[in-house]
Amino acid sequence: MSHSSPPLAAVLNLGCGRKRREGAVNVDCTARTSPDVVHDLNVRPWPFPNDAFAEVFAFDVLEHLEDVVAAMEEVHRVCRNGARVEITVPHFSSANAFTDPTHRHFFSRFSFDYFDNAHDFGFYSAASFEVVRARVIFAKGLVNRIVARLANRYPRAYEHRWAWMFPAWFISVELRVVK
Repeated sequence: MSHSSPPLAAVLNLGCGRKRREGAVNVDCTARTSPDVVHDLNVRPWPFPNDAFAEVFAFDVLEHLEDVVAAMEEVHRVCRNGARVEITVPHFSSANAFTDPTHRHFFSRFSFDYFDNAHDFGFYSAASFEVVRARVIFAKGLVNRIVARLANRYPRAYEHRWAWMFPAWFISVELRVVK
C-alpha cells in the first residue's frame, strides 16, 4: 500500500530503512523510516509504472521478501532497458544471515546468474539481467583480505570447499536490465 502517488526520479532505493538516498524514490514497508513511498514489496505490482527507473538499489532487502524471483521480475518491470541494479544480500556462510529472524533467503555468489540468459538455468524467469559484477565480501582483516582475493578469483571452489571455514559476510552484485 502506498501513501500517495510516488514521486518519480530516475533512481529507486528499495527497502531504504534509515539509509535514504537523496534524489531517489526511497521505499520501505514502514513509515517509521520516513520513506517517500510506504509499500510492502511482497505486494505486487509495486506502485511504479513500467520502465520508470534507470538505477535501482536493493541493499539488504531481498533476503526479507517472500519470493525473490517475483521481486526480481518487479525490478525488471519498473526498470528501463539498460538500467543499473545494485544488490547486496547475505552470503549463505555468514552468521549475520542467520541472526536476523526476518531473513527468509541466503545467497551464493552465483544466485543472480539464474536471471542471466547466458546461464544454463536463465529460463526460470522472463526477467532478464546481465550480471556485470558479482563479488563475495568479507569482514575486514588480513586473513579475510587474502581469502577474499582467492574467493573472488575462484568462487566455485570457495563455496564448495572453504565457505564454512572462512565465512563471507555478503554478496555484492551489479546487474544490467535486458529488455
